[in-house]
Amino acid sequence: MDLLLRQASLVDGTAGPARAADVAVAGDRVAAVAAPGELTPGPGTEVVDLDGLTLAPGFIDVHTHYDAQILWDRDLTPSSWHGVTSVVMGNCGFGVAPTRPEHRDLIVRLLENVEGMSADALESGIDWCFETYPDYLAAIDKRPKRLNAGAFVGHSPLRLFALGNEERPATAGEVETMCAMVREAITAGALGFSTSRQPAHQGAYGRPVPSRFSEVDEVYAIASVLGELGKGVVQVSIGPGLFVDQFSQLAERTGVPITWTALMARADKPGAAMRTVNRGGALPGEVYPQIACRPIVMQIGMSDPGPLGEIDAWKEVLARPRDERADLYRDEEWRARARPATLEAWAHRWPKTSVEETGIHHDAIGIPLDRLAEECGTTPFDLLLDLALSDDMATRYRIVLDNDGDDEIGELLADKRTLLGLSDAGAHATQLCDACYSTHLLGHWVRERKALSLEDAVWRLTGHPHRAFRIAGRGLVREGFFADLVAFDPDTVGTTPVERVRDQPGGADRLLVRSTGVENMWVNGVATRRGGEEIAGAAPGRLVRS
Repeated sequence: MDLLLRQASLVDGTAGPARAADVAVAGDRVAAVAAPGELTPGPGTEVVDLDGLTLAPGFIDVHTHYDAQILWDRDLTPSSWHGVTSVVMGNCGFGVAPTRPEHRDLIVRLLENVEGMSADALESGIDWCFETYPDYLAAIDKRPKRLNAGAFVGHSPLRLFALGNEERPATAGEVETMCAMVREAITAGALGFSTSRQPAHQGAYGRPVPSRFSEVDEVYAIASVLGELGKGVVQVSIGPGLFVDQFSQLAERTGVPITWTALMARADKPGAAMRTVNRGGALPGEVYPQIACRPIVMQIGMSDPGPLGEIDAWKEVLARPRDERADLYRDEEWRARARPATLEAWAHRWPKTSVEETGIHHDAIGIPLDRLAEECGTTPFDLLLDLALSDDMATRYRIVLDNDGDDEIGELLADKRTLLGLSDAGAHATQLCDACYSTHLLGHWVRERKALSLEDAVWRLTGHPHRAFRIAGRGLVREGFFADLVAFDPDTVGTTPVERVRDQPGGADRLLVRSTGVENMWVNGVATRRGGEEIAGAAPGRLVRS
């Protein structure tokens, strides 16, 4: 053995009870799991005494958007700080491949609007050394990386590649072309296929993302390729024509798992999420609704109002370059059109919207926008714009967008028909940081709320995604599995307050959350974190293939 971890409280990812154990590692694999004292190290074995820390499989984050960031950030921060050893990219039908050179700007603008990514960071950080999807996987494979990474092939770049920027249903020949490209991608190692019909997904220049122009039969045809190959996962962002009944049909027809986003617990609609779980659970097929364990809270500036894109008048805003959006906000004719729809659509959000960051409106920080507007004799819509305009667009608002039904989140976490995900790591970097969902789960929901056991929480982060996403050899502490491991203190594991830093390509900023209580990590048997600190230069991560 190369490594012997002693005196651990082992939670092995199966949801079985914690037990005292020693774990031996040889090369990149777990070589043995035994009772304390039963394993004898050799003369070259590194021995680490964990002194009762919880030892678990490395966490698997199934819903990230690191497709671009992995091209400039080998550490995939901040996920690597929170016990995550494997990530799945390419969710919601988005990604950077396949992409023809003439479509690169469209991909950047799409990711800027729908996923809140900085165009400056994308333009400065992406090395376009690929065109086809196998080319992209090859580029990821050979890049040094701290974590393991796998990816879906996304429907929007796929459609751009096959149809150009034409906003229409595909012909039969074009569908077959996309099927052939997906077959090629899965064969090369893509973990599956992702798509979106979500009405809020407004892409380049405020237009619907390409996947939204597809017919449902197109999605079925592409998904059938995975069934033919007998591998892969289909991930869907819900929208017209694709919901629980269709997911059941799709899973039954193809024989592959379907996972959909997003199942949200809303305070103004108590019980609705659980009713959806029960409705879907009564249908046949392997279908996993994805849930989040944190409220979806964004810090939004009016130069990047992506979440408002679900409202028609705001699509005009997203169609404009960022430096021209203030001009539209000053336009009384546009305000008159946008005001009624915005006030109605966001009626449940105004009480949970407030100034978070500002250069001049310090007295307004933390006051609900509806109350502040009433005091000022205006509407929350007009105040949203006027505060930003008077602060040279620097004011940012804290907005509770969704998943604010706290008690129902606990019910969803306890129901094993749901799949924990939705960290969105790599996306909305200036607006939120939910890449810390794993340590939040262990600190808030296990230790503080006692909504689920430590063993069930670890299963949610490891064994469950291993099974649902068919991620071979990862997600359990078991002989023969890869030695992706995390050791943490259950009494202190958690998150730090959010902070804004400016460390992205092109000088772009982002929000970060750090971890507490995550003491040691190993990826493929190589230490990446020791004593709560990252080991500089560690890059043992690999491409995770289907």
